[in-house]
Amino acid sequence: MTKNILTFLVLIFSVSVFAQKKTITKKVVVKKSLTKKPTIPKVNLDLIKINDSIPALIPYKKDGKSGFINQKGKVIIPPVYSNVGFFTEDCNLLNSSNIKVKKFGSKKYASVRLNEEDYRIDMAGKRVYQFKDADLGKCPLEFKSQLFHAYIMNKYYGIIEDSKFRDASDYRQFTIYPQFEYLHILEGDDLKNPMIIAVKNDKFGIIDVNNKVIIPFIYEDIKRNYSWKLGRLFEVTTDGDNYFYVDVDNKAY
Repeated sequence: MTKNILTFLVLIFSVSVFAQKKTITKKVVVKKSLTKKPTIPKVNLDLIKINDSIPALIPYKKDGKSGFINQKGKVIIPPVYSNVGFFTEDCNLLNSSNIKVKKFGSKKYASVRLNEEDYRIDMAGKRVYQFKDADLGKCPLEFKSQLFHAYIMNKYYGIIEDSKFRDASDYRQFTIYPQFEYLHILEGDDLKNPMIIAVKNDKFGIIDVNNKVIIPFIYEDIKRNYSWKLGRLFEVTTDGDNYFYVDVDNKAY
């Protein structure tokens, strides 16, 4: 009996010691943190500029309707509008009291006309806003007086600088002595070096105030509009009917 009890106690002690020595190792699973890679915006290859000085999208006409092409001449926005402008700011919308429409005044949008209604479109051609009189704010007056003006003498046009010109009998006071059939100074941001529409031998070209020929005298007409100020382009025609744009290198678009 005593022997059995002793055996039992020894067995219990052995099991206890064994249990203390045995350790249970748990696997620790380390979760990898998922780091999101920064999103790289997709580049629209159709809007890549070849010439940084002019807009990515340029107005063009076909069959009396207007749309937009890119600098490579590819049609990006089909010609369905009666009139279009450049992708440029609209100060009436930028100064609107309606906060929701202010964004449509940025240069990301262009103004177009369709069925006698005016819209703003994005560069994908989507009409994103229809003009409402109630939304239009007032544009601040920013008048900048021209430094140069055309001067007519003996039926010929020249250029004078207002601050220096006093006596027409002194040819040295002329910036460009009268020698052209017509001159018109275009609106632009550089008042000291404006672009000037000139007519010589019944042909239109562009000169600067140094009488340097910028666009050769080969066109039937060059429009007196804001295309130079807004897009650094000249709107020209070779037949008097069909107009297109050229840049300062006389490259056609």
